Amino acid sequence: MAKSKLYFLFLLLTLSICIQSCSKDDDTSDAFTYTDVENSFKAIEIKPGVQDITLKVGENLFYNFRVIFPDVDLTQKWPLILTLHGFSGGNADAHTFTDCYIEPGLADLDVIIISPNGNIGDDNWETLNNQDQLRILTDLSSRFWPIDLNKIVVTGYSNGGNGSWYYAETQPAIFSAAIPLASGYHILNNDGSGRKIDIPMYVIHGAQDDLFPLDTVQHWVDQTILAGTDLTFVVADSLGHYTPCDYESYFRDAATWLEEEVWQ
Repeated sequence: MAKSKLYFLFLLLTLSICIQSCSKDDDTSDAFTYTDVENSFKAIEIKPGVQDITLKVGENLFYNFRVIFPDVDLTQKWPLILTLHGFSGGNADAHTFTDCYIEPGLADLDVIIISPNGNIGDDNWETLNNQDQLRILTDLSSRFWPIDLNKIVVTGYSNGGNGSWYYAETQPAIFSAAIPLASGYHILNNDGSGRKIDIPMYVIHGAQDDLFPLDTVQHWVDQTILAGTDLTFVVADSLGHYTPCDYESYFRDAATWLEEEVWQ
């Protein structure tokens, strides 16, 4: 089921790339196509360690992202974790800022990590541009890298945490779980009831968060749990919103949850 839906997304994305990048002139023989994107992606070397990539996906459109391959046998299939950074004001290096909490938090797991930069969508992970970016990166990595399609996870901090909620709610056929940190996602219907998310969630929130108050987030969490969401809510007692590196130990616990409860 997941494979067929991913292929359907691939077809839509191929059409999207062609619409965005093909020449307005009748002669489109030199137009940039999705095949060009595929060939560039396939040129990324599959080797252990960190690589910072710039991928051309249109005539004037580029994706900047970090990929980390584990030091394991990369002929086997491995989980994929997509990590979404918080608000950065369009910082070109924002996708590298997860290296103090998400990357060390995943150190005990053998996973492939992709950290995209969201500045093409003004740091809002719900924009169509960033939706395209995540779908394209997921499609390409799933087809050309040794990815276990049943173990694709989205996580993120602050604005990236909100994005994690969003993709958990809207793309359950792609993602097997989501781990939002320090987030504030309004998961309520107009009547105040919660909306159900169809994949497991592990939500981490600071008790002293001064951007997304704990009481408000707790209420939203309670309502989506009542709606049937499988959600573990962890409160970081002494942590506020603007110290993401302090959440590393909590994210390490989330990685254990993935291995022992979601992927078992």
